[in-house]
Amino acid sequence: MNRDSRDRGSAYLLAAGTFLMCLSVAGPLSAQDSPTPPVPANELVRTTIDNEMSAANNGSVKFMFQSRKQTQKGVENRIYAQANEALVGMTIGQSDQPLNSQQERTETDRLQQLASHPDQLRRKQQHEKQELEHSLRILRALPTAFHYEYAGTEQSEPGLGKEGHELVRLNFKPNSTYSPPSTVEQVLAGMQGYVLIDKQARRLARIDGTLFKDVTFGWGIFGRLDKGGSFRVQQADTGDGNWAITQMTLRMTGKVLLVKTLTLVSDETFQDFRRLPDNLPFAQAVDILRAEQEKLAQNLHASLRIRPISGQ
Repeated sequence: MNRDSRDRGSAYLLAAGTFLMCLSVAGPLSAQDSPTPPVPANELVRTTIDNEMSAANNGSVKFMFQSRKQTQKGVENRIYAQANEALVGMTIGQSDQPLNSQQERTETDRLQQLASHPDQLRRKQQHEKQELEHSLRILRALPTAFHYEYAGTEQSEPGLGKEGHELVRLNFKPNSTYSPPSTVEQVLAGMQGYVLIDKQARRLARIDGTLFKDVTFGWGIFGRLDKGGSFRVQQADTGDGNWAITQMTLRMTGKVLLVKTLTLVSDETFQDFRRLPDNLPFAQAVDILRAEQEKLAQNLHASLRIRPISGQ
């Protein structure tokens, strides 16, 4: 098995495990259970996904935000800025504590290297583009890959939906007639769960899925995702009709090329979304993050402590 095959197998599994990460900050888009829903469940999903596709492809509105990610390796605190060319990310803490001087210099040098070397920045841009394309293919398949049924309503809450809006819950299970067009969408055949849709905004507030069976890729040659794996991605309106991811939880295990063990376990929350200029070159975004890092380093523990979102 050559290196390209190994890389391809890993990419398929990673894309399957994190396919909804394409839901991102984007510009605004132009009580009781109902016994006879006015909109068929699958049609509601279809119109909602159309809005999500439009949002994911809209890069005109840019934000800076913070994240706290916990994995098996520990806690990482980061800040991000959306630039014209690519997403700029800087680690500013470990385990809710500031980096030391050497670690700060390493992060700054890494970003300056990217900003000053167009070839490296182009490679980063191309990598992000490929990830987005994989994610959008999965997102586009959701209306046809599953059967949906109404399962009540919930109220929005901080970090979930738009404040004051009612969220419609739809349970989903695989559509037996759906045929995945490629390996990328193959994970959907083994998944079931539910979505929460802000019916008024026609935006996806949460998707929660679980693998009810093992899913193999490339006849099992490229790899396998194990039964019981799960994920959750949720969004909220952060103001002015702009929606953003506020939480991502991932629990996936499996094999790559039937040999290498794959473990994807993480909990990540996002907060403090602040609008940036619509036209923001990468180098300027780096300067913005450096200035922000200096401010946050004064009191990282207090500034980055993110409260868990209810429903975890």
